[in-house]
Amino acid sequence: MLGRRAGRGGLLRVAATTAVVAGTATAVSGGIRGRQDAKAQQAAEAQAYEQQQQQAQMDAAAQQAVAQQQAYQAPPPPAPAAPAASAGDDLMTQIQNLATMHSQGILSDDEFAAAKAKLLT
Repeated sequence: MLGRRAGRGGLLRVAATTAVVAGTATAVSGGIRGRQDAKAQQAAEAQAYEQQQQQAQMDAAAQQAVAQQQAYQAPPPPAPAAPAASAGDDLMTQIQNLATMHSQGILSDDEFAAAKAKLLT
């Protein structure tokens, strides 16, 4: 019996081999788990980024809708016509009042011209 030793030498060798195999298996499974965890983390980050992008798009669309709604609101009612001249008002004061309303944007150019023409006739 030249090839094998009898006794404890064989048992120690088997135990050492088993320990090496078990350690290698543990290291490999830990590496695989680490890669799987990294992939899961990356997928979670990608999903969170996608959700942020969708939320930003929804917020932008909502702001645009509000802006469009404000732009399409009915224009303010037209300014009341200039009051009829009373006996005590003089013509110059009325024209100055019309000019003031025109410069403030209350009267348009056409309204101002029509009211002034009415006073002068």
